[in-house]
Amino acid sequence: MSCLGAFTSLFSCMVLLIVHSSDGSEIINGKEVKPHSLPYMALLETTRPECGGILIDESWVLTAAHCMKHSKIKTVFLGVHSIKANEENSRQVRKDPKHFQHPHYDKVTRVNDIMLLKLNESVMETETVKCLKLGDAIRDPAAGTSCMVAGWGQTNKDAMEMSDVLMSVNVIVVDRVKCNSAEYYNGHPVITSGMICAGSTVENEADTCVGDSGGPLVCSGGLVGVTSFGAECGQIDKPGVYSYLTEEKLKWIKETMKKSEI
Repeated sequence: MSCLGAFTSLFSCMVLLIVHSSDGSEIINGKEVKPHSLPYMALLETTRPECGGILIDESWVLTAAHCMKHSKIKTVFLGVHSIKANEENSRQVRKDPKHFQHPHYDKVTRVNDIMLLKLNESVMETETVKCLKLGDAIRDPAAGTSCMVAGWGQTNKDAMEMSDVLMSVNVIVVDRVKCNSAEYYNGHPVITSGMICAGSTVENEADTCVGDSGGPLVCSGGLVGVTSFGAECGQIDKPGVYSYLTEEKLKWIKETMKKSEI
């Protein structure tokens, strides 16, 4: 059964991954995932691996709008675990996707940092490539909630290249008032109701960073946000910030997919 038929006439799958710097993110203090255990993960490439993404439908990948900062995404890889390994039997590759940035994305304030990629050819669902269903409404996770992020980003702030294998880690949601406080982001930028802060605790360093942008924030098994930005990777007072999939964003996603099919 296709992803589309399995959910609604248009909206069937979902996406996952993360980011921490203005250009991407890395998984800090994470672990290598079991190969192909997150089959909705997409690896996005410009002239090199750049960001992560989430397969939300057979023809659509959700990612961060800022992933187009330097160049358009030219290649979408599905079914990847190791970037360098020969994975011909598990991968599906799509070239030159169409880009749909959120019309109200602002690169300064970082609001609405999401983008849809329409694949030039639908993927086939296999054991290593599957859609992640996106709900009709997504509950705002409370402060203290543990959520998962994943990606191929750098594994520490001094790393010179991305991780070869897909990594994941659990991050803890931070109250928006605290995240906007002088000790945290201090309003630079303002953490809005359309963003979620999540990161390290005193007991556990965990974060996203360069290369994880566009990846998923998954809470209670559902896609809640897309990795957007951060400051120094792994700092308690500078947690990762994710674009929250609000009702308004979900409406835009559905309408964009529908209009494109006409």
